[in-house]
Amino acid sequence: MNTKLNSLLVKSIVVGALGGLLFGFDTAVIAGTTQQLSQVFSLTAKELGFTVSIALLGTIIGAMFSGIMGDKLGGRESLRILAGCYIISALGCAFAWSWPSLLIFRFIGGLGIGGSSVLGPVYIAEIAPARWRGLLVGSFQINIVIGILVAYLSNYLIGLAGFGMNEWRWQLGIAAAPAILFLIMLFGIPRSARWLVTQYRIPEARQVLEKLGSDNPQSELDEIVASVHVGDAPHSEPLFQRKYWLPIYLAFTVAAFNQLAGINAILYYLNYIFAMAGFNKVSGDLQAVAVGAMNLLATLVGMSLIDKLGRKTLLLIGAVGMTLCLSGVAVIFFSHQHQGLLVWFLVVYIAFFAISQGAVIWVYLSEVFPNRVRSKGQSLGSSTHWIMNFAISLVFPYFAVRFGGGYPFVFFAAMMALMFFVVLFTFPETKGVTLEQMQRKLGIEY
Repeated sequence: MNTKLNSLLVKSIVVGALGGLLFGFDTAVIAGTTQQLSQVFSLTAKELGFTVSIALLGTIIGAMFSGIMGDKLGGRESLRILAGCYIISALGCAFAWSWPSLLIFRFIGGLGIGGSSVLGPVYIAEIAPARWRGLLVGSFQINIVIGILVAYLSNYLIGLAGFGMNEWRWQLGIAAAPAILFLIMLFGIPRSARWLVTQYRIPEARQVLEKLGSDNPQSELDEIVASVHVGDAPHSEPLFQRKYWLPIYLAFTVAAFNQLAGINAILYYLNYIFAMAGFNKVSGDLQAVAVGAMNLLATLVGMSLIDKLGRKTLLLIGAVGMTLCLSGVAVIFFSHQHQGLLVWFLVVYIAFFAISQGAVIWVYLSEVFPNRVRSKGQSLGSSTHWIMNFAISLVFPYFAVRFGGGYPFVFFAAMMALMFFVVLFTFPETKGVTLEQMQRKLGIEY
């Protein structure tokens, strides 16, 4: 596939990736509200954990069923529905009249996050040229970390504005603005040619390939048609078959380890962690901005390397770095000394996560499944990610309070050490090949 980066392709990539910004903002913004929500609604540690994790129940359901929705409606139309979930959630949280109503609107936001985590990367992967696919699908991750940084910065600035006990409403409600922009921009991009082929809309698929800058649209179309088996077999089939065991294993493993790194427990409870270590609210907010800035910087580095060093190499580098940093955080909590080093261990940890797991997960999930089951496969990987996220985020504050802040970090460090060997011995490299060639590389015949 020899496709030029024309204006429509770039625009489509940008719009598809914008869902990642909302994903990042909505997942991280809660970090700045945990202390005030605990006061306003008199929440226990368990109730606070449920308030944070209720959105993750929505992401699990959104991730599980968005693959079906994507197959039926296509990525573009499905993303429009998910944009509506973001808007309803942001405005609903801003005007929540009780703790149960807040939970409901956070759940709706979770539907948007889970769905976009599946369909955004799939849409980008299906329209991206093979030689730039890692970078372009990675733009979704770049937008996630931009959203995280914007959320931390927004929390800090709103905290300075003097809204008092209504501060949390502004922090959660401001996400409505980019969500509305996302919805509007989704009306200016084309459908995926690969999805159109699964719907037997072959002429329309060829037109899309031409508009997106393919130098040989007919040849590319023929390869897509062959991979989908249009004409002599169903265009879609069940995911859980013996022939798909390898991509299923890869999707489950990379998604599970992404959360066993402890990344979202740390991002959601960052201010909580700093408070446990003795920092006040303002200094905690500032330290969170520093962590978010490093997350963005390191993700940009990871994106610049993903198509050069490859996905597997980055995962191995990250596993080593995260193991060391998480061990350092655990030592600080156990010894109650050198608290000033906490932010540095977390910043370096974020850097290693961002260039490895952060840069790789959505790219890898979008690459390892064949065209006929890609949305379902991405849904499996994303669902695994969110189920693990929900479980870890739900129990983190309870275990941190009950047993001490160091024990969760010991667990995360051990998981990253295990990940190193799993990736080293079982993960194939996926860089630089078309999605159809990847299908053959994994031993899956058309």
